[in-house]
Amino acid sequence: MRSYKSKISADLPIIFLAIFNIFIHLLVIGNLGFHRDELLYFSLGQHPDFGFATVPPMIGWIAWLMQNIFGYSLFAVRLLPAILSGVLVILAAEIARELGGTSYSRILSGIGIIISGFVLRTFSLFMPVFIDVLFWSIIIYLFIRFINTSSDRYLILLGIVAGFSLLNKYLIGVLFISLVIVTAVGQNRKIFKSRSYWFGALGGLIVFLPNLIWQIVNGLPVIGHLSELWRTQLTHVDRVSFLLDQLIMPSWASVLTIAGLLYLILNKNAEKFRFLGIASILVIAIIFVLRGKGYYTIGVFPFLIAAGAVSYEKGLKKRWKKIALPIVLILLTIPMLPIGLPVFKPAGLVAYFKNIELKYGIVIGRRFEDGSIHSLPQDYADMIGWEELASITNKAYQMIEDKKASFIYCENYGQAGAVTIIGKKYGLPEAVCFNESFKYWIPTKFNPDITSLIYINDKLGKDVQMLFIKSTIIGKISDPDAREFGTAVYLCEDPKTSFNEFWTNRLKDLSDH
Repeated sequence: MRSYKSKISADLPIIFLAIFNIFIHLLVIGNLGFHRDELLYFSLGQHPDFGFATVPPMIGWIAWLMQNIFGYSLFAVRLLPAILSGVLVILAAEIARELGGTSYSRILSGIGIIISGFVLRTFSLFMPVFIDVLFWSIIIYLFIRFINTSSDRYLILLGIVAGFSLLNKYLIGVLFISLVIVTAVGQNRKIFKSRSYWFGALGGLIVFLPNLIWQIVNGLPVIGHLSELWRTQLTHVDRVSFLLDQLIMPSWASVLTIAGLLYLILNKNAEKFRFLGIASILVIAIIFVLRGKGYYTIGVFPFLIAAGAVSYEKGLKKRWKKIALPIVLILLTIPMLPIGLPVFKPAGLVAYFKNIELKYGIVIGRRFEDGSIHSLPQDYADMIGWEELASITNKAYQMIEDKKASFIYCENYGQAGAVTIIGKKYGLPEAVCFNESFKYWIPTKFNPDITSLIYINDKLGKDVQMLFIKSTIIGKISDPDAREFGTAVYLCEDPKTSFNEFWTNRLKDLSDH
């Protein structure tokens, strides 16, 4: 009974930290609106499937579940990421325990997770990344548990969890490759002779198989997505910036990640887990060579934070130093909170980042994927303007007399997601869009034929302008800090010829290309 009570007492600080992390993420839900990608991923919940254009199916399944329970509010979108931010605190603390840490390192690892810039940002948005970070940490935890216990059940669990993780994000394959390489050349290579390992691998393949079949049936869209990603975004990745990101993304928790990596590689006490430190380096190296984005590596950071916490627990001998370390990290983090978490409304965030530029001469976080610099970081700019767009679209929709002979066309998935998700409160129909997974749901014919079209883009397409007799701008996104600033809503009426005929030719042109 006494040992049980002492265990509960030891776990209470971790539970408190987990709840605190959930609380701070829920606290800022209303400061900015839906993110462009959240609107896409929540739209996937309208059409749950075994795969989508650019992501595996799990995020769509979760979106379907959340919207059927909680609806389509910001709370519905942000609740699960917030809850899982607390789970990550507990998981990091457990990793620290498995690495040989006691209460101090478990608490320090929890604090490290909370103050990490990548956790603050990632777990405030509904995207596959927050689930991905959790999966990386679970897999590393299970591997450590196997090393500590030699229980084959962890190998089976590893395989099954690996299968589920691939249903969320393919990027985790880099971790699998790294673990296989370091295991094959190290003292743990006997794993490959274990039947449990292969049973686990088979279980993972069975779990992942539906998405694999979907990819094959649909012509492997993941290859096209990677090609476009390379052409439009990864080509702008600067390798020096990538390496700097490995220090910047954890923010002041980099004090732990660096210490953790050094501890795993150099300290004799961590010799048993050295291969995981090498695997972490290999992950970063692979993504660096492939010119991946800086944040692609964040899956290894919770583990490195836990290792760093253990390192400080063993290295700091004086009590005052152990107490001072987390206090200093927290105090240093507070002024930097707006970089990772939208603790202010848009105007406050703009002022905050402008002040940093004026005071220090740097434009931290404000460089977009195309290399251009703006008033806000891209994630924040992508969370402004969508409510206004949905409102203007509703205004246009209410002007249409025969709504059955109309539809809403959007040029990109953010616009389409705004109409589809935010538009629920106005009773707007689902948007039609050729971008992202929306292309799978495009109608091939309209019945009755279209007499009115709501067209959303930065400017009216010439083909549409020539088709309709009357085209009117109903409104534009007016906030200059929004990434979609200037995007317009047009009401096009009275087609000169059959819209279905125009639409058929349009679909044919797209299929030919």
